[in-house]
Amino acid sequence: MKENKYIWLFGLIGTALIIILPVAMLVSGEEPASSNPWDHVAPTPAPTDHSALIEGQFASGSDVTAECLTCHENAGQEVMGTVHFTWESEPVLLPGRDEPVTVGKKNQLNNFCIGIQGNEASCTKCHAGYGWEDDTFDFNEETNVDCLVCHADANIYTKGPAGEPVEGVDLLAAAQSVGRPDRQNCGSCHFNGGGGNAVKHGDLDESLYFPDESVDVHMGRYDFECVDCHTTENHEISGHMISVSPLTKDNLACTNCHSTDLHADDRITSHVGTVACQTCHIPEGATRDATKVAWDWSTAGQDLPEDPHTYLKIKGSFVYEHDLVPTYAWFNGNADRYIVGDLINLIGSTILNQPLGSLDDPTAQIWPFKVHEALQPYDMFYNYLLIPRTSGEGGFWHEFEWDAAFRLNEEDTGLEYSGQYGFTQTSMYWPLTHLVQPKEYALQCNDCHGDGQGNGGRMDWEALGYYGDPLYWGGRAQQVGVTTTPEVNQ
Repeated sequence: MKENKYIWLFGLIGTALIIILPVAMLVSGEEPASSNPWDHVAPTPAPTDHSALIEGQFASGSDVTAECLTCHENAGQEVMGTVHFTWESEPVLLPGRDEPVTVGKKNQLNNFCIGIQGNEASCTKCHAGYGWEDDTFDFNEETNVDCLVCHADANIYTKGPAGEPVEGVDLLAAAQSVGRPDRQNCGSCHFNGGGGNAVKHGDLDESLYFPDESVDVHMGRYDFECVDCHTTENHEISGHMISVSPLTKDNLACTNCHSTDLHADDRITSHVGTVACQTCHIPEGATRDATKVAWDWSTAGQDLPEDPHTYLKIKGSFVYEHDLVPTYAWFNGNADRYIVGDLINLIGSTILNQPLGSLDDPTAQIWPFKVHEALQPYDMFYNYLLIPRTSGEGGFWHEFEWDAAFRLNEEDTGLEYSGQYGFTQTSMYWPLTHLVQPKEYALQCNDCHGDGQGNGGRMDWEALGYYGDPLYWGGRAQQVGVTTTPEVNQ
């Protein structure tokens, strides 16, 4: 009887805990962490059905935009201020320069199709506007904005030269179909940059239109659209590509939704300040569609057997790679940029968009990149890269004469051509942020650190600035005295 004397007291305490603890958690604002990614995504209103709101016929895409602006009065001005329309960044001060410069597709070059100057009509098929066929394009005219490329059903709307709708597009049907941008809207341009599917990006290709979770866990398992992560305010889309916007100015990060201490193993959590989430969770790029990793312009113009993945007369020779193992580099969110007219490296490759960061930079993390190598033309007297006229009358794609193509584009680019050209090695870095794998397929310890018996992992530790594998030599704090916190890159 004595043993049961205080059972009622234990029961009372247990009942009180059941009632009080949830109330205390509610009052303190602490809630159990949710494992559902959608709980961290801002809800968006359902799109308005425009099928009964828009009537009549439209003679041009600009006519559609004028109709859109009758209700969305500020949309034109908003879009005109974005890099999707300007193709040019705000002035930025890059390392080693005395004056700010602007960077973007409008006025810079790359090591794919090289540059749009003089080639606008071909390149602007993906421009968020209408009529950009030469340097007289009016960037201040609202009706030059293309609303449909982002909002219409991409199955019934296609753009052609100078960004105009292709012949035969039913503009009324396209206007009536508008809604929230989906993967088809974004992918129609971003999956096909550089002239075809998977050419530029190692992590953006047509496998993301309808992926399963083994392609991308966010889009496959959870059915995310691009704009669920790349959120938009006043038509400014979060996220930046370092070849266009070399200085980061947004807060798009995995940690917007995922806690930095979500790993059960503290040894993994200790890596978060030094290793980007993408490094472990995107083990390979180009997992479904092979991506271009090398482009040799010097072979263009020859009458060789053609294949879109090995050789085209108008473009030269290519190398594609499937299941691309990334190149790893320090990255603090910013990059340097080769500016038209800069001198090239006479020994070794000229890097056109070098990621910034280092072992002793506490804001930098190790990131995965696709590196695209190219042999592209340069002026052998002035030692800078040249931009040829490729499309249009007299362009290389029609005449296959390099000398004429450079002379035609002197006025377009402002680059004097000496008459002496050659081909030089260049490199471009493309960060891998998509094709995120389910956690069970993330990199494991020995993928980076080897097996402990002299068989190394995929990291080139010396290239990253370490004396050797930090598992044995010590991490950043031991080697250079730099410490980081998991929150350093939020």
